[in-house]
Amino acid sequence: MTLKWENITLYTGTGEKLTQSAIVVEDGKIVATGQEAVQMAASETIDGKGKTILPGLFDMHIHLGMDGVADPFAEMAKETQASSAYRHQANAVKQLQSGVTSVRNLGSKWHVDLAYRNAVNAGLLTGPTVYGSGQPIVMTGGHGYPMASEADGEDEVRKAARQTLKQGADVLKLMATGGVMTPGVDPGSPQLSEKEMRAAVEEALHAGKTTASHAQGTQGIQNAVRAGITTIEHGIFLDDETIELMIEYGTVLVPTLAAPYYIVQNADSGAIPPHAVKKAIFCLDAHQESFRKAVKAGVKIAAGTDAGTPFNLHGDFAKELELMHECGMPIRDIITSATYQAASALNVQDQTGSLEKGKVADFIVLSEDPEDNISAFRSVDAVYKGGTLVHGHSNRESVYTK
Repeated sequence: MTLKWENITLYTGTGEKLTQSAIVVEDGKIVATGQEAVQMAASETIDGKGKTILPGLFDMHIHLGMDGVADPFAEMAKETQASSAYRHQANAVKQLQSGVTSVRNLGSKWHVDLAYRNAVNAGLLTGPTVYGSGQPIVMTGGHGYPMASEADGEDEVRKAARQTLKQGADVLKLMATGGVMTPGVDPGSPQLSEKEMRAAVEEALHAGKTTASHAQGTQGIQNAVRAGITTIEHGIFLDDETIELMIEYGTVLVPTLAAPYYIVQNADSGAIPPHAVKKAIFCLDAHQESFRKAVKAGVKIAAGTDAGTPFNLHGDFAKELELMHECGMPIRDIITSATYQAASALNVQDQTGSLEKGKVADFIVLSEDPEDNISAFRSVDAVYKGGTLVHGHSNRESVYTK
């Protein structure tokens, strides 16, 4: 059966916007878009007048094993592998319902995200496509150590990378600096060294995988970039030299503006650990200014939220996009950052990430055009994954058969 949405506004994900357009899908793949689709007959057609269609969104930094509670590490200390698996599914469904059809999970204790990914791929569960890192690799006592694999020195980091790849990781996550949530570490201080990270990057490249580095302080970001890391997570303290280095290496920034934002917004709740509140307040303005500078300079951006951190809930991807816009990024570029650029950072842009003929039919239907109203990202009418409706409705009162 072929399905056609017509009379729509369509964003391809690669920067193009088509009006009075259409999309046709069959057997889970996109058959046609644009004028070719407008002229094509289909066995089922939906009049999408007033609707906007985008590629399925990618959230490039989430933690499915964390709920957005005030103290995630305290919750994690009481967790079992089984309860963590259930939590992964509950949070993943929230992601899917918000229009996020692909997620990059950057840190799950016991590598639960990899087992969850396999369950989704096997059809046991309905969820977004998951690209998982398993447990992050950190120095002893480094940021995120309660959920990570600790390793020191090039040989230990190389072995930890190999062990994580053996578990089936799609991406290796490394901690280049301290962070906000871990007690006793400074977000600005370097942790894993350039040489240590390069050892892991080499192993990832040998396996055809990508890498991500939690990197907040300037020196640590530079270490990660020179080590060949694919994406910098957070990038809170970016100076001009670091931005130039990222452009030279083609390094992608995943800003996660929502993470410190929500901690600061809820600082008076009394529930977030005081050390995290203090560090988030210190980082917030610098984080947003660094993002503005990176956008202006032309650094590649892929959207990610760090969902699961305090009050940063799964299913609220729209807030990250709104914050990116507030910090000066145009709507169309934001869409590209959450679709094609994200897919490119995962090396899957040939299969997904844009609405082009032959690609997987992951797409979402919005009730408004985001260029008219940024809140449109919150108005998800329908979500299709592999051409199948997985959330919302398909306006079946507007369906007719040709």
